[in-house]
Amino acid sequence: MPRPPARLFIEVALDAQEIINLDAARSHYLVNVMRLGQGDGLSIFNGRQGEWNAVIEAATKKGCKIRIANKSRSQVPEPDLWLVFAPVKKTGTNFIVEKATELGVSRLCPVFTKNTKTGRINHDRFRATAVEAAEQCRRLTVPDIDQACLLTEALTKWPADRTLLMADESGGGVPITQLADKQRIVGKTSMPTHGVLIGPEGGFTDAEWEQLRQLKFITLIDLGPRILRAETAALSALACWQALIGDWYGQSHH
Repeated sequence: MPRPPARLFIEVALDAQEIINLDAARSHYLVNVMRLGQGDGLSIFNGRQGEWNAVIEAATKKGCKIRIANKSRSQVPEPDLWLVFAPVKKTGTNFIVEKATELGVSRLCPVFTKNTKTGRINHDRFRATAVEAAEQCRRLTVPDIDQACLLTEALTKWPADRTLLMADESGGGVPITQLADKQRIVGKTSMPTHGVLIGPEGGFTDAEWEQLRQLKFITLIDLGPRILRAETAALSALACWQALIGDWYGQSHH
């Protein structure tokens, strides 16, 4: 059975035969972007109740009305992986948000460091980017996005039992493959809770490095012999984690 051509994240409770009136933005997307009309199908999800098939009941200038048909996928546990990152210039931060969503991150934590090149964060735009990425990649949730804060504040609030992986450009970190092997030997029945910390374009200052090294929940990792841009480092670490100990490892998808 072919998949419906459109997929929407809708923040309401979902139940068979319920009628939902879509807002102007979602109605515009279905009618003017996807060129759908009355009787056409789509998929919807709310991050809690799996994925559902729906049908457009009405499509007018005033908006779209859809009817929920049936559940097509059940909600399943997803990796609890957080990304802590310093915003980068221009469109780089939006790129990180989009790709981190595609890679299954559950929480995005933007932080300001001494060398962070930008001082402004458009939280609403990043939320919209995450929603769109989740719709496109067929994940069943949208990651939480924290309000930006200072690195020191984020570290103070960090859960002591959540390992925070930090790339060490000096080569002093543990190879991420070795870390994955160790994690699997532990034999945990569920996917571990981790975070990944990526520094700013100019790197951490000596004082920041000193603070980070003293934290017991920090584990330094090695991402290979080349110096990576902040965006590349973030996505490399996330992809490695998912492939080695996350939901790519030993999984089959239908």
